[in-house]
Amino acid sequence: MEQIASGLWHWSAKHEHTHGQAHSYYLEREGVLIDPMTPPEGAEWFEQHGAPQHVLMTNRHHDRHAWRLRERFRCEIHCVRGGLHELEGRGPVTPFDFGDELPGGVVAYEVGAICPDETALHVPAHRALACADGVVRRNGELGFVPDHLLDEPERTKAGLRAAYARLAAQLDFDLLLLAHGEPIVGHAREALRAFASGS
Repeated sequence: MEQIASGLWHWSAKHEHTHGQAHSYYLEREGVLIDPMTPPEGAEWFEQHGAPQHVLMTNRHHDRHAWRLRERFRCEIHCVRGGLHELEGRGPVTPFDFGDELPGGVVAYEVGAICPDETALHVPAHRALACADGVVRRNGELGFVPDHLLDEPERTKAGLRAAYARLAAQLDFDLLLLAHGEPIVGHAREALRAFASGS
């Protein structure tokens, strides 16, 4: 577990289905998990840092270990309304819409392009922006998932660049919390703006 800002924790764990490293975040004071895997230290870690009350998902695929954590801590799981069909039968989910303010003062923004429920979560209290699958980080650089995972790759990339350019212009953030790849801590808004412009 790594504290990347006061009260904001990051960790990664191997996803049993994708076999890649999945990255997760915890807003300690707010009791809010984002795209959670169970920490390497085990769920017991939360006994020392406050039990989570809410799980926020950046898209419908990122429930990850949310249900295990809900079973243990009774936390409420939140997913954008357009992705609820993916979660049918897994457990209770509270839907949200783009533009809604969520627990912890987090605000949901539409990304789209890669899938209709692709969401960015702005966390003003921590000057952070959490992203799902539209942007990833490999070898320190921001990029896209491989083309074979995209429908109409060039059109999808153009749509994602436009969405992230809009968010970088509109929102104030200094940390980029990526579901796939290490977070960017410091100057994240400039990094996302440069990625969106293709520079």
